[in-house]
Amino acid sequence: MGIQREDGRRTDELRPIQMNLDYIIHPEGSVLVSFGNTKVLCNATLEKKVPRWMQQGMSGGWVTAEYALLPRSTRTRTSRETNGLRGRTQEIRRLIGRSLRAALRLDLLDGYTCILDCDVLQADGGTRTASVSGGYVALVKALQPLIRAGDLQPEVIEGQVAAISVGMIAGEPLLDLDYGEDSSADVDFNVVMDDRLALIELQGTAEGRTFSRKNLNCMLDLAEQGMQEIFRLQRKTLGLE
Repeated sequence: MGIQREDGRRTDELRPIQMNLDYIIHPEGSVLVSFGNTKVLCNATLEKKVPRWMQQGMSGGWVTAEYALLPRSTRTRTSRETNGLRGRTQEIRRLIGRSLRAALRLDLLDGYTCILDCDVLQADGGTRTASVSGGYVALVKALQPLIRAGDLQPEVIEGQVAAISVGMIAGEPLLDLDYGEDSSADVDFNVVMDDRLALIELQGTAEGRTFSRKNLNCMLDLAEQGMQEIFRLQRKTLGLE
């Protein structure tokens, strides 16, 4: 009969996803993204300047990201990182930044920096993948007025970017792991793709037992399937379909 998931989902089924646009009124782009019980607030800020290291004769723009778990986003309180960032936080910030830069033509960003603040309000697995998927929507929302005004070319947005988790439990591949599944999985992967289904990043490891190339292909097939649903929701949220 295969794996019985606690929430009753099929092994190839995403959790219910919602993207609430303009959740905060002040940022240039804002979206509250929910994957089941995981909720992440993604706010995009546009600044008409570039990092100092780009100011020496370099053209284009930049995208960077910050990420934080709010103290009671987790089952027990997570302390605020007031004495320096933990290694996990730094890793996730870099993942989000790399992923979202793949969505843009940085050479056409024309002296702008976009900062994505991804704050986890409630964590139940997949916080980094939700941050990428929701962060893309906030990023595009922030850029749309500049494109409409002619300050940026439409081609600055090169394509969509989204992310999802996959894994294996008891030899069976699963899509979109919640916390309980993630903590007990034999294999755990985070997959980032663009809307051509080209891979941007893979983060994965065998937690409990090794896995075969065939297993990997099955997990990537599941990820592709899930991505298509996320891409559709991103477009719908942004009013593009």
